[in-house]
Amino acid sequence: MQKQIKEIMFKVNDMSGKQRDDAPDYKKEKKRVDGRKMDELRPISIKVGVLPNADGSAYLEWGQNKVYAAVFGPREALPKHTQNPYKTVVKLNYRMATFSVPERKQPRPNRRDFEISKVLSEALDRAIFTEQFPNTEISVIVEVVDSNAGSRVACLTAASCALADAGIPMRDLVCATGIGKAFNELIVDLNKEEEDASDAVDIPIAILPNSEEIVLLQMDGLLKKEELDKLMPMAMKACKQVYEVQKKALQDKFKLSEVSEANVEANVAGKEVKEVPAAKEKVESKKDNKESKAKKVKK
Repeated sequence: MQKQIKEIMFKVNDMSGKQRDDAPDYKKEKKRVDGRKMDELRPISIKVGVLPNADGSAYLEWGQNKVYAAVFGPREALPKHTQNPYKTVVKLNYRMATFSVPERKQPRPNRRDFEISKVLSEALDRAIFTEQFPNTEISVIVEVVDSNAGSRVACLTAASCALADAGIPMRDLVCATGIGKAFNELIVDLNKEEEDASDAVDIPIAILPNSEEIVLLQMDGLLKKEELDKLMPMAMKACKQVYEVQKKALQDKFKLSEVSEANVEANVAGKEVKEVPAAKEKVESKKDNKESKAKKVKK
């Protein structure tokens, strides 16, 4: 009975905005509940070209978040009244799988899904050269299969890589992260425990890294101006770290083989193309296989 009363009191304290007795002390411990530093991101991995039926696709793991992104288009915008004669229309559909959160989510989209779809499409619209494809639409579908705070910035990061994989001309990739405050400390990339803290402030932010133009900025909670001034440099640094992961993922897919790289270098230098030994051995082995097959046929 006493245990139940204590649990109720903890919930009341959370609702009143006071710090819980069992809350971690970030200032004293100098590390977060998952062992990270205050400005450290969760582990990120991205793979592009994972869905063969899409024009461009990407799979992202960001901490516990797991996201798929698919791009279709540019294609004719339907129905016709949605067409814009001056630019393409970016339509993003954000969805969370029913099993992506501990308590089963309703399969139908809710107000939060519509809101996130709108702000993410506007962020991507700023990065794309939309004027090159009038009367068309670019359809982006992002699906969260596992969620643990920061799903909107994870989806935006994956969608940007999928657009690049589709070959759509862009001013820059869109890289995003979350910043904010939890347990009376300014931090980067909030996880679920920090997002649920009594004093939590969550700020999703996305930029075009080369120009540092902000294309997405939202805030859930209240911050002092001085705290926001301290958070912005941390956000820029974290976004550029995400940008490096995005570039590496795209480079890994479109990386030239040894033979292609040697040919490109030779053509640029104006020299004769030399066969790479490994490639030469492969060609000779293919010739031997063909000759042996021909002999068998003659027999």
